[in-house]
Amino acid sequence: MAAIAFTNASVFDGKQDEAVPGMNVLVVDGRIEAVTDQPITGDSITEYDVGGRTLMPGLIDAHAHVFAINLVEEHNRNIALTEMTARAVPRIRKMLDRGFTSVRDVAGGDVGIRNAIEQGYIPGPRLFVGGPALSQIGGHGDHRSTTDERLDIDLNASAFNFTCRIVDGVETIRSVVRNELRKGVDHIKVLASGGVGSPNDAIEVPQFSEEEIRTVVEEAAVRGKYVCAHAYESAAIAHSIRAGVRTIEHANLINSETAAMVAAANAFVVPTLVAYEVTAQHGERLGLSPYVMQKLNMVNDSGIVMLGLCEEAGVQLGFGTDLMGDMEYAQLQELTIRARVQRPVDVLKSATSVNAEIVQCSGELGVIAEGAIADILIVDGDPLKDISVLTDPDKNLRMIMKAGEIYKTDLSPR
Repeated sequence: MAAIAFTNASVFDGKQDEAVPGMNVLVVDGRIEAVTDQPITGDSITEYDVGGRTLMPGLIDAHAHVFAINLVEEHNRNIALTEMTARAVPRIRKMLDRGFTSVRDVAGGDVGIRNAIEQGYIPGPRLFVGGPALSQIGGHGDHRSTTDERLDIDLNASAFNFTCRIVDGVETIRSVVRNELRKGVDHIKVLASGGVGSPNDAIEVPQFSEEEIRTVVEEAAVRGKYVCAHAYESAAIAHSIRAGVRTIEHANLINSETAAMVAAANAFVVPTLVAYEVTAQHGERLGLSPYVMQKLNMVNDSGIVMLGLCEEAGVQLGFGTDLMGDMEYAQLQELTIRARVQRPVDVLKSATSVNAEIVQCSGELGVIAEGAIADILIVDGDPLKDISVLTDPDKNLRMIMKAGEIYKTDLSPR
C-alpha cells in the first residue's frame, strides 16, 4: 500500500469558494483517503509538509487537440501519421508540465493515444477522446479543394485528413457514430456551424440538420456517452441544444435568449478565448489567410461579451483552450483571460469540478475529496486571490501528482 500524506496545506477542493488552511490530505493507492484537520498517523506513510501552500485538484482542459501540430491545416497535408504522433508527444507532455492532469481532445485524439498514455508509454494527462469530428459536406471539417470530388477520404492517409470525417445523411451518420463508439471513444463531436480556421465556410452558418445531430445524440446515449458541438452563432447553438447536445464549444456569438436556452437544458458552454487572442497576434505571420484573420478578429471581439451573457443566464461554463501548433504554449493564459470577467475561484471551478462533470467523472476528478482520484497540484501563492500564479508553472507549481503518482516536484519528504 503506497501512502503519501500532505500536511499543513491550504486546500482548495475544486468546489468551495475559499481555500481552507491547516488541512492534511492522505493519498493511498492512487486515491484520496482523507481530507482532515486532524493529524494523519500510520506506518509507512511518506509525509510532505506543504508549508501552508495551496493544494488543489489537477487542472482539466475540456477543449484541446493533441494532434494539432500546425496552426494552418494545409501544412499537415503531406505529414505522415507517424510524424504527426512523434510531434504530438512533446505537446502532450508539456500539458502535464503545466498542471493539466486531464484533457478532453475534441477532434483527432483517438483511443490509441489515450491508451498509450494510460499504459505509461507516453507521459501526459489522461485523455478523453472522441476520434475524428464529424463534418457535413462543405462544412467546417471539409478541407477539400474545389476540384476534389472524393468523399471516401482515408483518415489514415496523412495528418491533414486525420482529425475530421465528412459525413452526410442520417443513416450514414448513424453507422459512423456506431463505429466510433465500437472503438471505445468517450464522446462524439459534431461541427454544427462554420468556424474560424476553415477557408470556405461562413462562421455564422448552421451545419447539419437537427435530425442528423439528434441521430448522433441518440446513438451516443445508448452507450452512455454524449455529444459536443462546435458552434459559434445562436442559430447553430439553438438547433444543437434542441437536438440534445450536451456541450457547446466556443459559443462566442451567442445571444442572451440562446444562453438562457442552454442553461434551461442543463447543458454546458466551453469557452476557448485564448485561442483567438493568441492566434490573432501571430496568425498572419504563420500564414492564416485574410478571410480566416477576419473571422478570427470577429470572434475575438465577442468572447468576453459571451462570458457575461452566459454568467447572467446561469450557464455552466467549462474551461478549454483549443490551441493549435506553436500557440499551445499559451494554454494557461486562458485562466487570466477568463478572470477579466469572472472571479478567479469561478474560473478554477470551471477548470476542475465543472470540467470533471463534463467528462463524466464528477466526484472522481477535479476535486480534493475522499474517494477521488489523487490528481493534486501544490502551488506557491493563492490562485484564488491571484490566478496568475498558475501561469508560471516553472516557478510556482511545486508538485504535480497524477493518480497518486508524483510526476514532478522539488519538495522533499520529511
